[in-house]
Amino acid sequence: MKRPVRWSSAALDDLKQQVRHIAKDDPAAARSVAARIGAAAVLLGERAVGRPGRVGGTYEKSVSGLPYVLAYCMKMTEGRETLFILRVIHAARQWPREEWPE
Repeated sequence: MKRPVRWSSAALDDLKQQVRHIAKDDPAAARSVAARIGAAAVLLGERAVGRPGRVGGTYEKSVSGLPYVLAYCMKMTEGRETLFILRVIHAARQWPREEWPE
């Protein structure tokens, strides 16, 4: 089942911050990382296969080959199940249960 994928402002901010950090050293790599994270989100819309998240009501999916985790949830919008990307988090960040990393 293909679901629409929406991004929260926090997730977009996370993505911009990660891409900016990478672009300081390698702009081409930054573009590639952004594209791969975007593609992973699209794939989740087609097949949501993440594990239960550390924050209640969410799920997590690692981005294949990259040290990032997409935190997401499912919600009904306009009569359709929609996948919302809530955060894009580097896997090395400290991430306590029931909280988003700072």
